[in-house]
Amino acid sequence: MNGTFSNLDGKNAILKKHIIALCINEGDYSIADLSRELNTSIPTITKLVGELIEEGFLVDMGKQGTNGGRRPSIYGLNPSAGYLVGTEVKRKSISIGITDFKGRLIEFQEDVAFELKNSEESFREMCKCILGVLSKAAIAPEHVLAYGFNLSGRVNNETGYCFTYFIGEDRPIGAFLKEELHAEVFVENDSRAMTYGEYICGVAGNETNMLFFNVTWGLGMGMITDGKLGYGKSGFSGEIGHIPILNNNQICQCGKTGCLETGASGAALHRILMEKMASGRASMLSDKYRNSQEITLDDILDAISKEDVLAIEAIEEIGQTLGKAIACMINIFNPELIVIGGTMAAAKDYLLLPIKSSIQKHSLNIINSDTKIKLSKLGKKAGSIGSCMLSRSKLLGLI
Repeated sequence: MNGTFSNLDGKNAILKKHIIALCINEGDYSIADLSRELNTSIPTITKLVGELIEEGFLVDMGKQGTNGGRRPSIYGLNPSAGYLVGTEVKRKSISIGITDFKGRLIEFQEDVAFELKNSEESFREMCKCILGVLSKAAIAPEHVLAYGFNLSGRVNNETGYCFTYFIGEDRPIGAFLKEELHAEVFVENDSRAMTYGEYICGVAGNETNMLFFNVTWGLGMGMITDGKLGYGKSGFSGEIGHIPILNNNQICQCGKTGCLETGASGAALHRILMEKMASGRASMLSDKYRNSQEITLDDILDAISKEDVLAIEAIEEIGQTLGKAIACMINIFNPELIVIGGTMAAAKDYLLLPIKSSIQKHSLNIINSDTKIKLSKLGKKAGSIGSCMLSRSKLLGLI
């Protein structure tokens, strides 16, 4: 690839962006189809497509079969233009995905043991881990177009600062990682990246208004409105987990009490189950509890999959609380699609059914009747794939 047009002005640069965006969102096109979509002459489109091929963005995919007449050539994204690397940072692990320029997943390493800390050395170690995955996939670092990093909490995607991980006032995480990796780096909120992944490569079809709920140890939300990823004025939109709507006197990680996250998250599921076992209720995890062994969120989800009654009861509470909050969001945003993702989505219908029941109870029927509610299609890969797709769009100036 000979470069991007993210900072270029002029009609032709804008048309090139539109051509790339169409190929990303809709697939492959003929010259005639692009001409109709963009209301631009065939000679102009032919010229721009030729330039995009020379620049490495597009490739001629050959002739398309028709019912008669001349067969037109079809053009699409060039998968060999370069690679994108997406890293999702979790509490005690990272997941790393590599896609080609077309968005096909080439390599995925799930839950690599790593606990990121607030130090330059820790970030360097994470970079070494990523470069190791590239080496395993036989991809040279110079062929990587951009790296994306998903971090929890409040992330300023424009400045590269993150308020969860901090290495200095004058040391934005994005700039530091760019120096270490010698390529473009984009830092993003984890829920927002997962939202974009589901929108581009996941469960979303033709829906252009979508809310994504990232239910992991915490709780976050991402928004697609009229086909655009929502950021808000300062880039901090989607902090649904910290809406103080519960009267449970539980202290949230943000320091306030009664946040939604304290009743609708993996942390809440863990606490509720521990409280039930402390009261003498039986679970297949009771022996571990009595022996003071660590009980992880994965342990609880495994118990749910094995039909542990107490664990199912606990996650139903989570679903009912989350469903009530989602009902409020439906009343406000009137979305076409609600997607439930994150670690807790592994519970499938044990989480989804109480969510749906609570939505029916608390939202307006005339509004929720237009809303589909689905589980994430990308699952544990949503963050990494979303990070890659976001990095591609930002690199090209499409976002």
